[in-house]
Amino acid sequence: MLLEGGCGPQLANEWGRFGAGEQNGAVLPSCEVLTVGRPGSGTPGADEPSTNRPVARAARLLRRGGLVAFPTETVYGLGANAFDDDAVGRIFEAKQRPASDPLIVHLAGVEDVDEVVAEWSAAAVLLAGAFWPGPLSLVVPRHERVPSRVTAGGPAVAVRVPAHPVARDLIRAAGVPVAAPSANRFGRISPTTADHVVEELGDRIELVLDAGPTPLGVESTVVDLTGTVPVLRRPGGVTLEDLRSVVPAIEVAHRSVLAPGQAATAPGELLAHYSPATPVVLVEAGDEVLEQLVAAAVSVGIAARRLPLSSDASAAARELYAAMRAADRPGIDLLLAPTVDPEGLGRAVNDRLYRAAHGRVVTDAAPGTVARLGAIAACAPPRES
Repeated sequence: MLLEGGCGPQLANEWGRFGAGEQNGAVLPSCEVLTVGRPGSGTPGADEPSTNRPVARAARLLRRGGLVAFPTETVYGLGANAFDDDAVGRIFEAKQRPASDPLIVHLAGVEDVDEVVAEWSAAAVLLAGAFWPGPLSLVVPRHERVPSRVTAGGPAVAVRVPAHPVARDLIRAAGVPVAAPSANRFGRISPTTADHVVEELGDRIELVLDAGPTPLGVESTVVDLTGTVPVLRRPGGVTLEDLRSVVPAIEVAHRSVLAPGQAATAPGELLAHYSPATPVVLVEAGDEVLEQLVAAAVSVGIAARRLPLSSDASAAARELYAAMRAADRPGIDLLLAPTVDPEGLGRAVNDRLYRAAHGRVVTDAAPGTVARLGAIAACAPPRES
């Protein structure tokens, strides 16, 4: 049975206007990639300060209004000076991200919240104290200094202190809060390596700091603290169980389906997100049904493949986006994705799979379901081989 779903501005910079890697037939230069904080690179390791020439160069670019991709413990982010409205605008242009989708502001430490936050509640104190630095974003009333473009015109801003030493040293060296979504084209698969960033945005930004694969693999948890009760808006690197151990009253928002142009409360709420070019369908019925679906689809000429994913939630989180990229190739009509145990990080993994599938969920391998899979595959736009 098919439960849900169906078929489902350009950047001005020092090189001119970009467009699919070319300008009037000429290939545009790609961004600079600088290695920092990787074993054997001659720079500090994961538990040491990473301030060095690459970080200093990236910090200068941020202060001048440039765009810098950098590693966090979750995924690679695309950063700009959060106080520079023009620079923030370049994020939206480079990603082709709708203005209705707000950004997260990254800080070097909790002591910096007063720069971007108008009100810091008791729940914010507890949650930041327990999980910062770390993969938790808190939605709180914004300071008037924060450009409205950062918050999609809304009165609240999402803030976090990342745990990755390169990210924190970059923010500290820049001396400004850094607004940063994931460093990929809007709606596409989030990047967990510098190579992914270059593949997505190489001709649209100035610099990538390469510190190797990100350790967690999925985005931060987002908790909305603007109402009377804290609400989990996006599951992520801090689990619901851990959140409730600190603030037991946290509620869970239902899966959001926003109308086109409707402003999101927090990042990551759109239905279609984190998606490969190949259509994805989420199978909420166990491995046996999934394998039956693959076989049945192949038998009627649909080039369907299982998305390879560990049953362990933490491992699945680390490998999710890389697995999607590896499976997303010409000649494949459809990717069938398993769910993982919803406890712990499994909630975040299943959320990303649901949105990658644009809400398309199946629960059986009946002939009608297989026919609908064929219709989904037929809806996919043609792609280059």
